[in-house]
Amino acid sequence: MVAPELAVVETIETLDFVPSVVAPPSSKAFGLVQAGVLLIVGIAGLYLSLVTMGHVAGIIKVPAVLLSVGIIYAGIKRATRTIFGPTFDTGLWMCGIWLVAIIAATTFADLLPLGISSDTTKTIGIPGNLRPDLFSKHPLGTNNFSLDLLSRCIYAARVSLLTATFAVAVSMLIGGTIGMLAGYFRGPIDQVIGVATDSFLAFPALILLIAIAAILGIPTSVPSAIIKEGSALAIVGIPTMVRLARANTMVFAQREFVLSSRAMGAKDSRIIMREILPNVLLPLLSFSFIIIAVLIVAEGSLAFLGLGLQQPLPTWGNMIAEGDVTTLRKYPFIPLVPGMFMFLTVFSFNRVGEFARSLWDPRSAKL
Repeated sequence: MVAPELAVVETIETLDFVPSVVAPPSSKAFGLVQAGVLLIVGIAGLYLSLVTMGHVAGIIKVPAVLLSVGIIYAGIKRATRTIFGPTFDTGLWMCGIWLVAIIAATTFADLLPLGISSDTTKTIGIPGNLRPDLFSKHPLGTNNFSLDLLSRCIYAARVSLLTATFAVAVSMLIGGTIGMLAGYFRGPIDQVIGVATDSFLAFPALILLIAIAAILGIPTSVPSAIIKEGSALAIVGIPTMVRLARANTMVFAQREFVLSSRAMGAKDSRIIMREILPNVLLPLLSFSFIIIAVLIVAEGSLAFLGLGLQQPLPTWGNMIAEGDVTTLRKYPFIPLVPGMFMFLTVFSFNRVGEFARSLWDPRSAKL
């Protein structure tokens, strides 16, 4: 009879000689070949759609472009999963790359060789309504005033990102503070704040936003747009931050480290700042990415309705507003280009925000 210890040792030694399951090099090479074929087909289709089909009707051209972009994404996804493994989230990384690229472009826009974005006196010799041509001076085309759409989209991104970030920072500071006070002290304070928050949330957000923007006035410059529109968006976003901070504060206020601090005689201000704030801040920061995405759309809605920055200064909203019925039929790229910039940015913020919530706040991310 073999002793149990010897049996365990023999089993371990036997397992050491079991070969590990590793993907053969041939399968990796085959995956890269597949990815290369998809990329070549997608890029070729995109080139044919944007260059050789320049004057084809949009009902044919747009699906061809979307199909080509989908094939390119499939190729990139195949390549990354072949190299980094089947669990690699290609979409998340592409969203992160897009956000880094758009933020870098808006930061260094004045140093980039871009076309004219707002000064119509310098575009007299440039044809208007030029169709997108990736190999020209105006790769995404021009609008009716001969302004470069790529340049306008980048400068519009600066307005949208700064406005949304300013609004989120203000709403997080005010709403987070109010929410923590309500969740920690409870009682009459919590009841009053709860009624006020429910009243704000019960009112249609867009109508409230339009009313606040009308009171603050129409901005005439980029700094005034950031302050006025950002303040209006912050007021609308405060109730959401109050609820989120209150819910997290109520959870952490009953934890052992808070109860022990209270038992040791710590003041309420010290408990809130030292014990609760660091734990509430992470969920607020992770949720702020999603709020930024929502506020970018809201800022675009204000500009679309004429309550934001006015032409010729660009925002995504007033650029999309250029697309009336006649423009959509003859030059659909004029509203579609800023619309695509807005879509990619909002989608990327949502994906990155969900990933951040899964890391910092796994309990609410499962909901």
